[in-house]
Amino acid sequence: MLEQSNIIIDVHLNNQDPGAVKDEIRAGLLSKPRRLPTKYFYDDHGSALFERICAAPEYYPTRTEHQLLKTVADDVIARTRAEELVELGSGAATKTRVLLNAMARTNRLRFYVPFDCSEGIVRRVAQELVEEYEGLHVHGVVGDFLTHLEHIPQGGRRLVVFLGGTIGNLGPEAAPAFLSSVAHEMDPNDFFLLGAQLITDVERLEAAYNDSAGLSAAFNKNILSVLKVVIGAEFDPDNFDHVARFNHDEQQIEMHLRSVCRQVIPIPELELTLHLEEGEEILTEISRKYMRHHVESLLAGAGFTPTAWYSDPAELHGLALAQKPSG
Repeated sequence: MLEQSNIIIDVHLNNQDPGAVKDEIRAGLLSKPRRLPTKYFYDDHGSALFERICAAPEYYPTRTEHQLLKTVADDVIARTRAEELVELGSGAATKTRVLLNAMARTNRLRFYVPFDCSEGIVRRVAQELVEEYEGLHVHGVVGDFLTHLEHIPQGGRRLVVFLGGTIGNLGPEAAPAFLSSVAHEMDPNDFFLLGAQLITDVERLEAAYNDSAGLSAAFNKNILSVLKVVIGAEFDPDNFDHVARFNHDEQQIEMHLRSVCRQVIPIPELELTLHLEEGEEILTEISRKYMRHHVESLLAGAGFTPTAWYSDPAELHGLALAQKPSG
């Protein structure tokens, strides 16, 4: 734990079992289809790339959700009367300020808890926000929200938020399990705000993940650089193409790295030699798209009571507000 005045940063990623990390990556590379855990996109460089993707003209989800938050933030805070904001997957906290401003307008803003896998991002955001909001206390948590939720600090009346449509990056088994874990860590009467990308036309969806500046491609390939650090894997990013397409059956965008040639990649730390054929793909991310009833069903299944639904006029993005029941 690192502490200074009104900033506390807890770092938990360094406590991961190296053997478990290797087992997870090895299992993914040997699965059919081959896959890699999405969390390895997000070293500091990957997080910075994602910030740039969010500003790309083709990537509509971020600006759509940001505008929607501006429209509904006062109503959300009026309904929740929250004094503490906990953000899972906080990133650069750009949209967070909309909610913090709404809390400040009601003189309720006390604490903010950014939870992210990038230590650099958490530190930067914590410093920025204590300078922007007088009297704000920030307790940052550096961790994996799939395994470290128990480290969220206890607080007052809380609003926990999970924005950006990140719920869509979790699979059909992982998403319900994650939401149940969130509910378990919350106190009765706390509120949860979930952002979800809604189903729209395929051309718009695929363009969002194939921007003309090549940012999504660079972001996708960055996972190979992270794996070099984590497991010493000597992947050559130039030997892979970025591929993102919509899977109609699963209603999700799928990002892949496609091998442009036959490759033999020794990975001694995994006791593995990876053989890739030309055209073979490694799945690196899914981004599922939803309808309103899907989102509210997920929340109800995790033990939440849905209390409000917000969406933009074009119905590209939804925000579901739910509460953990008192009994």
